[in-house]
Amino acid sequence: MSTFPTPRRRARLALAAAVTVAAALTGPVSYATSASAPEAKPAPGAPGLGDPMFPLDGNGGYRVDRYLLDFDWQAPRTPFEATATIKATATQSLSRFNLDFGGNTLHAVTVDGKAAGTSRAGDELAVTPKSPLAEGRSFTVKVTYTADPTQVRHRDDAIEDYGWIPTPDGTVVYPQPNGARLIFPANDHPSQRAPITFRITTPKDLTAVANGKLVGKSARPGDRVRWTYDSEQPLSTQLVQLAVGRFTLDERTGPGGLPIRDVVPDALVEPTAKYRKLTADHLTWLQEKLGPYPFNRYGILVGDTDLGVALETQTLSLVPKADLLGTQVDAERNLVHELTHQWFGDSVALKGWSDLWVSEGHARFYERQYSQEHGGASFEEAMKAAYKAHDQWRKDFGAPAEPTEPNLFKRMRYDGSALVLYALREQVGDATFQKIERAWVTEYRGKAASTQDYVDLASRVAGQDLEGFLKPWLYGAKTPPMPGHPDWVVDPAT
Repeated sequence: MSTFPTPRRRARLALAAAVTVAAALTGPVSYATSASAPEAKPAPGAPGLGDPMFPLDGNGGYRVDRYLLDFDWQAPRTPFEATATIKATATQSLSRFNLDFGGNTLHAVTVDGKAAGTSRAGDELAVTPKSPLAEGRSFTVKVTYTADPTQVRHRDDAIEDYGWIPTPDGTVVYPQPNGARLIFPANDHPSQRAPITFRITTPKDLTAVANGKLVGKSARPGDRVRWTYDSEQPLSTQLVQLAVGRFTLDERTGPGGLPIRDVVPDALVEPTAKYRKLTADHLTWLQEKLGPYPFNRYGILVGDTDLGVALETQTLSLVPKADLLGTQVDAERNLVHELTHQWFGDSVALKGWSDLWVSEGHARFYERQYSQEHGGASFEEAMKAAYKAHDQWRKDFGAPAEPTEPNLFKRMRYDGSALVLYALREQVGDATFQKIERAWVTEYRGKAASTQDYVDLASRVAGQDLEGFLKPWLYGAKTPPMPGHPDWVVDPAT
């Protein structure tokens, strides 16, 4: 996510520990089995994964293999009928399991075609199948509900509003950090990835778009059209995009024949064309640094909203119209930022929310580097300014890898985290740093990875133990000296 131009852990860990203990009391996450071992007794799956930021996000006891989402879209701000079909595999013997699901009106839940018991508390939907599910068994959950496209939640950080975001003739969605549950029932944590099939029915004068590839378009009764999209690759729920409106689809090819599809409100096609056409150049620049683009296609969804937040929704980045109607330097900063996320945060997913610094720090790092090379401000001066403020940011927002939930998307996760990468480059040299970066996006492509994974990989690639260098930068209360810049000074925190 880009926030330009907008700019402790203990309590969360305690809460996460409490969730983990509760999960242990209700049932283990998995059971060892053998020919001679007795069959595990069915038990409830954990109601959350215990993430320090959001302990109840995600669910234990199963993995999602695919989502199939059917939406019968009617009109802006108008409730509509929806069905989510979830194909999953039990990772323990399950007596019941949870889905993250907020707000929408629930009608019915079935498991393998049989009515299931349900209960709701907050964003937790507990599902009790007619018969327990054995460990290793594949099963299908079908949830029918009325979706409410007016559901919006708010955060007092860079996210602002999230969930369903209305546009003049339809909607876009901002699922980050955990707003996907307002769209469909899910295993809503960034470490949990699955492919998605979208089937969105609209009036014939509207267009529906989603992550991935359009695989079908068919007429439906009542002058309606069904649009079917396949995400092609697994994605985290925070990276889902689904939009409806009067759109023009601007399709072309980028480097190596990569399909590029921009989705643009009709009235904004020409005003935004100049900056959108730069995507091919941005792809070329980033591929020279990071290696091949990790997905099958890319494009920009121009958001006809007043929100000033761009979002790295997988293969179809959401960019507010204001970002594309200003100066080229500002537009390219945001465009490169969201494209960088396709490698960092999308292809290599977050193992936990405290790993957000890896995603946002890299997006800001390459955004600022590109901008300096293309008429923008000095990268070094931006990092010097961030260094000056770093102790204050540590006090106000938590260290880069030690955020608190209210401060998750504050300045420290952006320029403050890019500064950590800048320091690492100064420590190991540019050639070694580039090897670390390419190794990271190659070895963890299509996987979730953690801060410790990054520290370990950097140490291995650099041929030196970097834990003693990186841990103070990532977790310390005070900002360490900047390698190669003994004159840089940190202002004392107040």
